[in-house]
Amino acid sequence: MDITFNKNEDAMKLAWSQVKQKLAIIELGGGKKAADKQKERNKMPPRERIAYLCDSDQPFIEIGAFAGYEMYPEQGGCPAGGTVSGIGYVSGRQCVIIANDQTVKAGAWFPITGKKNLRMQEIAMENKLPVIYLVDSAGVYLPMQDEIFPDKEHFGRIFRNNARMSAMGIPQIAAVMGPCVAGGAYLPIMSDETLIVEGNGSIFLAGPYLVKAAIGEEVDIETLGGADTHTAISGIADYKFSTEKECLDHIKKMMAKLGPAEQAGFNRVKPIAPAANDGDIYGIIAAGNSKPYDTLDLIKCIIDAGSFDEFKADYGKTIVCGYARIEGWAVGIVANQRLISKNRKGEMQLGGVIYNDSADKAARFIMNCNQKKIPLVFLQDVTGFMVGSRSEHAGIIKDGAKLVNAVANSVVPKITIIVGNSYGAGNYAMCGKAYDPRFIYAWPGAKIAVMGGEQAAKTLLQIQVAAMKAKGREVTPEEEQQSLNEIMQRYEQQTTPWYAAARLWVDAIIDPASTRQVIAEGIAAANHNSHIPPFQTGVFQV
Repeated sequence: MDITFNKNEDAMKLAWSQVKQKLAIIELGGGKKAADKQKERNKMPPRERIAYLCDSDQPFIEIGAFAGYEMYPEQGGCPAGGTVSGIGYVSGRQCVIIANDQTVKAGAWFPITGKKNLRMQEIAMENKLPVIYLVDSAGVYLPMQDEIFPDKEHFGRIFRNNARMSAMGIPQIAAVMGPCVAGGAYLPIMSDETLIVEGNGSIFLAGPYLVKAAIGEEVDIETLGGADTHTAISGIADYKFSTEKECLDHIKKMMAKLGPAEQAGFNRVKPIAPAANDGDIYGIIAAGNSKPYDTLDLIKCIIDAGSFDEFKADYGKTIVCGYARIEGWAVGIVANQRLISKNRKGEMQLGGVIYNDSADKAARFIMNCNQKKIPLVFLQDVTGFMVGSRSEHAGIIKDGAKLVNAVANSVVPKITIIVGNSYGAGNYAMCGKAYDPRFIYAWPGAKIAVMGGEQAAKTLLQIQVAAMKAKGREVTPEEEQQSLNEIMQRYEQQTTPWYAAARLWVDAIIDPASTRQVIAEGIAAANHNSHIPPFQTGVFQV
């Protein structure tokens, strides 16, 4: 190990430590006082429910922990979007788990709550994974009802997805462990089977206060929609339990009886540990992603030892493509190369930039992976496509469009890891969120933006100064510098990984050392969907 590696390692571990500190606060949900109230009512917090439900010897990959981070300061925040969710194993069966957090505004749905729940249902539908809902929610957060209620991607889409998933043969189990109110009452009833906990679980379209206001009837919660009412009178719930653990134990029994899932049949052999040592992955990228590095060193940290077969190694060097195995799964890797290199003409090429030849190579490789039914892994550290007259004359837009076309029409599962920069059209070409990756994760130093902070700030400053000068105002160098600093600060805040994760542009910020695991779990999930449509690219310029 050299001093450069040690500095890089320290910086990456510090960045991950900062993420963990933020996560520790998020995991408190609505705070200790709210959690204590739950326990007084013999209710477990959502993370305890999930931990008790899931197989302890299998990983649980949390999705959307940063959802809503710093987005609702006027409302007192919405940690994790008021919902804890992820992919885990119950009785040996991989599944999606969605648990309301009653400590956060009584489990009410904020706009980001709806977006997060829809994302989890999307994951279930794309990968044909069973879904377990742990329901404990007061329904829509009324002060923001206009942002969560009526639109296509709002609250009601949840129930539409319940119906669609049932038609697709995806098992759905709902355990009502607290309130289940108004429109939210449809979720457990549109699931395949509904469980309810006595004393705490309740289901009704309108609570006692609204019933009194609407029709003048006075009725208590248990009579209106408690466990006895819905198991003995309405027939809405299928099972009732006296404790949450009994309820969760029954879910384990139900999952153990599920029939086998049809599989896509992605190739897998016995896993082999990576050639790189544990921890080497921390020392590759410099603080602030400020220095070039060899992406092959990164690849060696996540793939099975000796499994990498590079595709067109001497052509299009700013993107590395190749076949490999991760935890035994066959994958095709498309990764930005950050080293400065020479093209076939001897001209220097900047690392992290997509040139004509690298776009051409990557497009061809992606088509090959689709032809062979091999899942794709994108390792993003891209500053964009090459600009300037030479590139434009050579048809960079045409070659870039070819790559985007291949990514957009790819039918095999795509998993994206943003390890560094993710700028501009490079984000799209390397399978950013808009291109439907099955899963997309970010490292602690990731930056997502339309362009780099310095370039963006200078561009915005030029526009700002030109506008002021057009009005006849002289701008001093000091004013220019002050404006530049303000723009830079605002822009840099918007490029952080937690800003992206708060808005679900990425599914999670991960420890770099867990990259191999989350990719393998993603492919395992994707393997549950046996339907892979034919690969067609449509029309593109050659």
